[in-house]
Amino acid sequence: MSYPNPFPIIEYNEASSEVREIYDETMELLGTPQVLNWFKCQGSNYPLLKANWEKLKGNLIEGELPMLLKQLLLYKISKERGCKYCTFIHKTTADSLSETVCEDDKFNATDDLESSHIPESFRVALKIVPALAANPHDTSDAHFEALYDAGFSRTEIQELMAQASLCVMFNMIADIGRIEIDDFFFAQD
Repeated sequence: MSYPNPFPIIEYNEASSEVREIYDETMELLGTPQVLNWFKCQGSNYPLLKANWEKLKGNLIEGELPMLLKQLLLYKISKERGCKYCTFIHKTTADSLSETVCEDDKFNATDDLESSHIPESFRVALKIVPALAANPHDTSDAHFEALYDAGFSRTEIQELMAQASLCVMFNMIADIGRIEIDDFFFAQD
C-alpha cells in the first residue's frame, strides 16, 4: 500500500472545535491569513497538535531572542537539513523581518547571512547553532564561550539550543508528512 500523504491535511471546516481553537491561535500569533499546512497535517491528532503548538509558542513566540535571529536559525538549519517546506516558510518570514536590521527594502537577510547588516552576535549564532543541530555530540566549551563572548546570556543560549531542537521537529514532521507549501503564499493580489 502506498502512503502519498501519511498525515492527512485537516482543513479548518473539517476540524473539531478544539483543533479549530488552536488553528485560530496559530493564525493570530503567527500573523498568517490561513492555517499553515504544518499544523493542518496534525489536525487529526489533537494531543499532538496541542503539544507541538505549545512547544512552538514557548520556543518561537516567547523568549528573549529577537524574532529575526530565531527565523534565520530555523531557515539555515532547515536549508542544511534539506527540508523544502521549512526552508521556504522560514526564509519568507525572516526576509519579511529584514527591515529590523536594514532600512533598505531590497535587503533580504537570507540572501547573505554574513552581511554587515546582520548583527555580529547573530552571525556567531548562525555558525554555531546549525552545526550543533547537525552534530550535537560535537558540542564543546568553545561553542559556549563563543556565544557568551558574542553577548548571549545563559538563558539566551538555552533559547538558541531550543531553536535547534524545534527546527529538527519542524523538519521531521514536514518531511515525513510530505507537506506541500501553502497555496496562499503563491496567491496573486
